[in-house]
Amino acid sequence: MDDGTRVMVVEDDPAVRSAVGRYLQSYGFSVEAFADGAAAWRALQRGMPDVMVVDRMLPGMSGDELCREARSVSEVPILMLTALGELEERLEGLELGADDYLPKPFSLRELTLRVTALVRRSRAQGAVAASIASGDFRIDPVHRRAWVRGEEIVLTAREYELLLFLVRNPGRTVSRDELIREVWGWSFGEASTVTVHARRLREKIERDPADPRYLRTEWGAGYRFSVDGREA
Repeated sequence: MDDGTRVMVVEDDPAVRSAVGRYLQSYGFSVEAFADGAAAWRALQRGMPDVMVVDRMLPGMSGDELCREARSVSEVPILMLTALGELEERLEGLELGADDYLPKPFSLRELTLRVTALVRRSRAQGAVAASIASGDFRIDPVHRRAWVRGEEIVLTAREYELLLFLVRNPGRTVSRDELIREVWGWSFGEASTVTVHARRLREKIERDPADPRYLRTEWGAGYRFSVDGREA
């Protein structure tokens, strides 16, 4: 990207922070870097970047806390960096509202590609002008807002994109691999990433997430979505 897309980098390791900042800048990103979560949170209250890159293990205000606070006021795409190797620990970041994660050590090239994908996906979804009304759901792609049964629901950027794709593809079984490609924009990825986001989305759209009527799991195949909560 060469359009000055604004990236906030929050990383307490000065060597990593500097390397990430320089590499992103070499690709045309405008980078604002912080060493701790509290300083980054103060900056967010003055204005939102286009994407955030946040380390989980920060002094004072942790990356988890920063992610939670940022998500409470914005749908800004968030890429979380983590030195924690266990899958469940990495998935905690997604449950806090992050859209993607990258375990350390990581490739600067891969980080840049993931940041670029997050920005492009966010802009592409926001550029679709036509309002969508289908069954119990209504979506305003211009303002990236969604309603179910007439009530507005607050979604993260990735939850919004997942719901938008599902509403556009009702009644058919979609695999996790297809969702990784179409919603995340990746050629490959961990199926558990989709599982976490599907669970979070159910908590926001279903009357009883333990007995879902809209977003059903097709065991061994993926998911099937019903816009009116009826069996397809």
